[in-house]
Amino acid sequence: MTQAAHAMVMTEFKQPLQWREFPMPRVSEGEVLVRITAAGVCGSDVHMWSGEDPRTPRPIILGHEGAGEIADIGGRKATPDGEDLKAGDKVLWNRGVVCGKCYWCAKKNDPSLCPNRWVYGIHNSCDSPPHLNGCYAEYVLLDRRTDVFKIDTDDLGVYVPASCSGATAAHAVDLCPVSAGDTVVVQGPGPLGLFLIAFAADAGAGQIVVIGGTPERLAMCENMGATHSLNRRETTTEERRGGIMDLTDGRGADVVYEAVGTAAAVEEGVGLVRNGGAYALTGFGQPGGAVTLDCFADIVRKNLRVQGVWVSHTRHTKQSIDLVTRHVEKFRKVITHRFPLREANEALKTMLEKSAVKIVLEP
Repeated sequence: MTQAAHAMVMTEFKQPLQWREFPMPRVSEGEVLVRITAAGVCGSDVHMWSGEDPRTPRPIILGHEGAGEIADIGGRKATPDGEDLKAGDKVLWNRGVVCGKCYWCAKKNDPSLCPNRWVYGIHNSCDSPPHLNGCYAEYVLLDRRTDVFKIDTDDLGVYVPASCSGATAAHAVDLCPVSAGDTVVVQGPGPLGLFLIAFAADAGAGQIVVIGGTPERLAMCENMGATHSLNRRETTTEERRGGIMDLTDGRGADVVYEAVGTAAAVEEGVGLVRNGGAYALTGFGQPGGAVTLDCFADIVRKNLRVQGVWVSHTRHTKQSIDLVTRHVEKFRKVITHRFPLREANEALKTMLEKSAVKIVLEP
């Protein structure tokens, strides 16, 4: 095995990532060394690179969405289903690592709220061993507590969004389920919105309405299962609400999923839900502003369920992987751009220009 690995490293905000060499880490008991074959470029990566979260450690190897082939394992390691892993297996893993011992992990069975949770490519600097802790790299060393999933595919890049957008969408649908025949509204036609549409369609939703501003993305949403689309650049808030009321005999949607992370979307979204319905906020990976709501009219009188959705954990990643497997050709179209690892700066630029839906780096 090679004695060194390379990665694209962020040393300063808004500055080009640098190509750097790191020593190959030693693999300890329970750890898995993965040769990365696909890494997703997420909107969160762009926010971090832009300096929108000053807590971001530097230098850092960005990238929390990854997939690849096992290069080495420290002892025995199995999937969450109990299947032994071995060198050469194609795998995808949970982006976050939790302690397994705190109140939320051990007592409440809600590891997504673990206060000790950390994420590959987000929380740890590459200055300290094992260095290779982000996915914009040739290799990544997975902590022994990481859940790893085997995937039988010739194109791991298609599965990369399943570990972030897909898993978060699965968590949202767990918390605010869709019943057969429901009317669902999804605010936002990005990767998160696409997964929410696919989950709603799989659950048998009768009508799925997507709100967005890019015709190409709206068309992709329709391919994923949306029955109606509303272009926010061509309609007013009142027109969109009127259209949804017309579809539901004046009631409003059964479930509305926010998937953009802006205060304006929330102000609009709560007015699209029927009495007794649910509103899930899934798009806020970072602060997105405050809203003013009428607690009586907007929430209490409607008996409205407002649900925050924070990240995800093992079962959500598995649900997302299974969803992609069932609709692999549809999800293949979500990957609009592929770049070599060395061109990660060009990939970030493309994301900033909003000319991509999903970008994959391929070392």
